[in-house]
Amino acid sequence: MKSSPKHPFLLAAAALLAAGVSAAPVDDVYMLGPDSVSHPGVPQGRVTGWERLPSEAYPGTLHDFCVYVPAQYAPAAPASLMIFQDGQAWLNPAGDIRAASVLDNLIYRREIPVMIAVFINPGRTPGQPVATQSEWGDNSSNRRQEYNSLDDRYAKVVVDELLPVLYRRYNISRKPDDHAIGGASSGAIAAFTVAWHRPDQFRKVLSTVGSFVNLRGGHAYPDMIRASERKPIRVYLLDGVNDNRGVRPGDAERKYDPERDWHAQNIRMLAALTEKGYDVNYCWGIGSHNQKQAGAAVPEMMRWLWRDYPRTDDPHSMGNRTLQAAGSAAPN
Repeated sequence: MKSSPKHPFLLAAAALLAAGVSAAPVDDVYMLGPDSVSHPGVPQGRVTGWERLPSEAYPGTLHDFCVYVPAQYAPAAPASLMIFQDGQAWLNPAGDIRAASVLDNLIYRREIPVMIAVFINPGRTPGQPVATQSEWGDNSSNRRQEYNSLDDRYAKVVVDELLPVLYRRYNISRKPDDHAIGGASSGAIAAFTVAWHRPDQFRKVLSTVGSFVNLRGGHAYPDMIRASERKPIRVYLLDGVNDNRGVRPGDAERKYDPERDWHAQNIRMLAALTEKGYDVNYCWGIGSHNQKQAGAAVPEMMRWLWRDYPRTDDPHSMGNRTLQAAGSAAPN
């Protein structure tokens, strides 16, 4: 049900949009920190080549994916797992996130567990182009349908099609608390939808500029959360007040639609998750609809998501008091 914005900030944001104020320069304040770049002496994980995963959930499509294997991975010890939607954007070593460097640094310092990370792109037909930094796939793949729909079809891609491949190749923990999933924009709501339908497999969600808006009904999630039994999901939401603010591109009248206001809907998500007692954290910045703000925040988001992974603390042992070297078979 549509309603007019009641919060003074939302009214002000709509007025700014109506006046044509550009929010782009505010993104310049967000810069990558030391956790997001490579450092001498820090063991670097290996990233496999891109592969194509055929899909039965979406017949005729395939999903490009590759796998980050940390230098500390030892087959004798089950690794944790994290999956990133729009994988090419998160993995790009010259991009806004540079997830492989984040993983290298945080694993080395034992701030997150040793984990296998998978970077997967939305489904496409064999004749459609591979996603790029300028075109994530909205106009050239199945991204809009897969990521923005609230049904369980995309969850089947991840759980029924991707996970069996990973389990055959790597020693990955089967515990859902050891599995996380994340993404940006439509990839973020896709990540939440996977955990929502399959908390038996994924219990940690990382969301940046999440599209919890009415593209394919995503604005319904707050009501669904309140109406459903609480699920064992931990969620970190990140968004900026200059995200898309409810005026559709090309609308000459610049009508404000709260169901298409990304930041307002992220606020609604936070409120619903909080009221229902979820383990939730958030960061509201000044960024717009891109990954600049996320690039500065993802290392801390990762630390919070994985803050309680099992670690022994024996004051008489150096087992967890040293940097985690390559090839270490020590438990997390």
